[in-house]
Amino acid sequence: MNYFLVKRFLDVVGASVGLILFSPIFLLVALFIKLNSRGPMFADIPSRVGAGGKTFKMYKFRSMIVNAHDVLRKDPKYKQLYEQYKKSNFKVSTDQDPRITKVGRFIRKTSLDELPQFINILKGDMSLVGPRAFHGDELEEQQQRYPETRKLVVELLGVKPGLTGPWQVSGRSSVDFPERVKLDADYAKSNSVINDIKIILKTIPAVLKGEGN
Repeated sequence: MNYFLVKRFLDVVGASVGLILFSPIFLLVALFIKLNSRGPMFADIPSRVGAGGKTFKMYKFRSMIVNAHDVLRKDPKYKQLYEQYKKSNFKVSTDQDPRITKVGRFIRKTSLDELPQFINILKGDMSLVGPRAFHGDELEEQQQRYPETRKLVVELLGVKPGLTGPWQVSGRSSVDFPERVKLDADYAKSNSVINDIKIILKTIPAVLKGEGN
């Protein structure tokens, strides 16, 4: 049986069930976001890079101040944080990032901010399991920093990014870029439903332990 047809079937079923089961949580999270800070329910983030290098809008609950992506790069008071962000493989600890709201800290820690990606899965932009969906500028800067990863990036872009994936169950932010893209490239070549199921099962305890972004 064709792996990609089975994978798409599981994506549609899984995302549909997820949206139904988590709909009460969706409503509560949206309410608390609106009560806690000014701005939209969903994060106003730039497009992510998907399969084949095609960009798409990723849906996430807003966990930061409005326009946080541009603020980090353009506001002089965040210059030091931006330099730290680039040096730490485009990751900053939730506790150290002043752009994150009070509600945002909780939903990031529990990964609730990522629930709207079920919408991306139904649209076909993403899969339940796949490589991480990178920002365009992140991919470019990291490949300049680690030119040996360019071939791996091409390989991982051969499949749809995932709600979860090998990097999430292998240390998340503690995994550096070369190791992360190697994990994702190896996954992209695996074409195994069993491997997808194993990753999903490993993701559950990671989320319960609060090992979010």
